[in-house]
Amino acid sequence: MHTADDFKQLAKQTSNGQLRTRYLALYHFKKGETRTQIAAYLGVARGSVNTWVSNYLAHGLEGLQSKPSPGRPCQLSVSQREQVAHFIEENAVKKEGGRLIAQDVRQYISDTFQIDYQLRNVYRIMDTLGFSWITSRSKHPKQSQQTQDTFKKLPVGNDPSHSRSSPSGSR
Repeated sequence: MHTADDFKQLAKQTSNGQLRTRYLALYHFKKGETRTQIAAYLGVARGSVNTWVSNYLAHGLEGLQSKPSPGRPCQLSVSQREQVAHFIEENAVKKEGGRLIAQDVRQYISDTFQIDYQLRNVYRIMDTLGFSWITSRSKHPKQSQQTQDTFKKLPVGNDPSHSRSSPSGSR
């Protein structure tokens, strides 16, 4: 069996926050504190502390590990997800103007891999791949930075929204 100091050391070594909390719970448990006190120290429910202690007593350290998350696994393989990431990087700014949207990614996945996703799942895949669905404003393909800079230098007097009347409207 492990000592309180073993759990303290394990808590320092892990980068997993959930596991660290479980190790600290067992550290306090081994020191003889009640499960209610442990829950108060760690800011968790007493039922969670009960579960962690019971799992440890029944299964050892393995009982403290997180269970696999439920849910359907991704239909795209790792290499297919890499292809999708490459597609997004290559097509983020369209040559004809505009920008890549999730519907474009969805269509690419459907055409290339014959897998149909709902848009919300395309957003989830993009997030997993490190992409944000929030984009900057698109640029027109014929946009000219020089023309914009010239326009900004025009005197304010040419702007019809800046009339020379007083704020009250009387002249």
